[in-house]
Amino acid sequence: MSSCENPNTDKDALMTRRQKFDGKTKICIKCKENQGSIVVRYAVYCKSCFFPLVQTRFRKTLEPTINPTPDGPRRKALKAGGSLALGLSGGTNSTALLDLVAKTYYASRSAEDDTGKGKIRGGTEHPRNSETVWKGRPAVCYVEVCGAFPTEEDRIESIRNIVNRYTDANFEFVPLRLEDAFDPSWWQSIGGGDLTTSARSLGLALTNEDLLLVDATPQCTSLEALRAYLASLPTKTAFYSAIQILIRLLLLHTAAARKASHLLLGTSLTSLSINLISGIAQGAGFAVAAEAKEEWTPRLDSSSSTIRVIRPLRDVGMKECAIWNWWCGVPVAGKCRSMYGGGASAIGALTRDFIVGLETDYPATVSTIARTCSKLSPKEGIHSVCILCERPAQYGIQEWKAQISIRSYHNASGAVTGNTRPPHLSEDEIASLTKSDPYDSSSSSPLHSLTPHLCYACHTLLTSRSSRGTAALTSAQESDKVTLPLWTRSTLDHLNQHHASATSISSLPKWKMSQSEMREQIKDFLLPDEG
Repeated sequence: MSSCENPNTDKDALMTRRQKFDGKTKICIKCKENQGSIVVRYAVYCKSCFFPLVQTRFRKTLEPTINPTPDGPRRKALKAGGSLALGLSGGTNSTALLDLVAKTYYASRSAEDDTGKGKIRGGTEHPRNSETVWKGRPAVCYVEVCGAFPTEEDRIESIRNIVNRYTDANFEFVPLRLEDAFDPSWWQSIGGGDLTTSARSLGLALTNEDLLLVDATPQCTSLEALRAYLASLPTKTAFYSAIQILIRLLLLHTAAARKASHLLLGTSLTSLSINLISGIAQGAGFAVAAEAKEEWTPRLDSSSSTIRVIRPLRDVGMKECAIWNWWCGVPVAGKCRSMYGGGASAIGALTRDFIVGLETDYPATVSTIARTCSKLSPKEGIHSVCILCERPAQYGIQEWKAQISIRSYHNASGAVTGNTRPPHLSEDEIASLTKSDPYDSSSSSPLHSLTPHLCYACHTLLTSRSSRGTAALTSAQESDKVTLPLWTRSTLDHLNQHHASATSISSLPKWKMSQSEMREQIKDFLLPDEG
């Protein structure tokens, strides 16, 4: 590419394209002296220049978000409004994040530089040499998922050993289990409150798209409730997506209970691109911006401050994280194979295979995906917050799905709406089919159905059907009574209490009337027909 000047007369006018790595370059592109040891997106770096490169990208992403009022990449002092929580999965990326946080912000202050002159390494302005950035003791949270995969072994102790290596950081290890999402004792321990009797027995019917709320089956253990909930999901994609939602909400509620202002996740550039494409494919495009940066506030606790969910490694690839762990001698426990290696037919697994293969052949393409998705913004504003994933939901989801869905007329009350008129049904028949008992618990009132409180992605997760068949039905699914996660039941309980105290006319149920019924209602005000 050339500029507007004449390259024949001005040699500097020609702006040549940056040369890609051709396999012959062996000198570090940064120091121009040492022999290269790693190729990062066509650029060669030596071992000495690689560590500052990763640390710079890590701090450039994290530090502008630490202060309660972000002040851009340059700052005078770093002082967060709360404590720090870090999500650890045991994989390559999250382990590298743990090591970076420990060495950058919690390393020993007595460390000297290589010159032996007694100078503080990094200078007095370095975060580890100043006062503590976050309040209190940092927490490392790990969610054990073996409850969803009976063949997997419990890895809590192996993860604990990795965390205990950082004695200077004084990390507090907080083990969680996936079934805690259904455990009332855990919900009370984090300040979620005591559920009412109706909320404890609240269940969900998955027989149709209305997702009616019903009384759950007799009380069972949290592990049984978890397995029944996952087994009732219609597809493998929904199974693995539901686990990811449970893990994310467990980390968020735990961070809120510890008064944390930041929750750090080990999502690398590669993982971010996978999550973005997978989320869009599953209908979560409205909340695509939350994959890179998210601010979350507990819905039922007005006293809690907002938690910033930060992914400091979103500019560092999976390859760089692996090299960091290798050269630093950091042990990696590895992720649950059934969770991250199973489900070959799920959208998440297919997307992961595609992106990883794409990164191998075209490294720069992965960063292009992340940059392009960061520019996306929804056309309309946020209507509400999803009650299941607690992410923004758009307006008019039910109306839009009603227009694009193909339904059978065997369930006429659900198939016929006020906006449609099948040619074989008269207007009076339509009115009688859409009319329901105002006080019937099976009506489509928002308080008796979960659908109005869900985002498009979560509604699709619970109701989608696979053309290749679904997982085997279990007794929980056949009995039409599946227990919901505790944060969903607690929010529904709060909405029911609020609705019980409200007396507005807008809360009364409505249905379409036929012409004969309308004429009957206003017959006293009509003029008689003149013969």
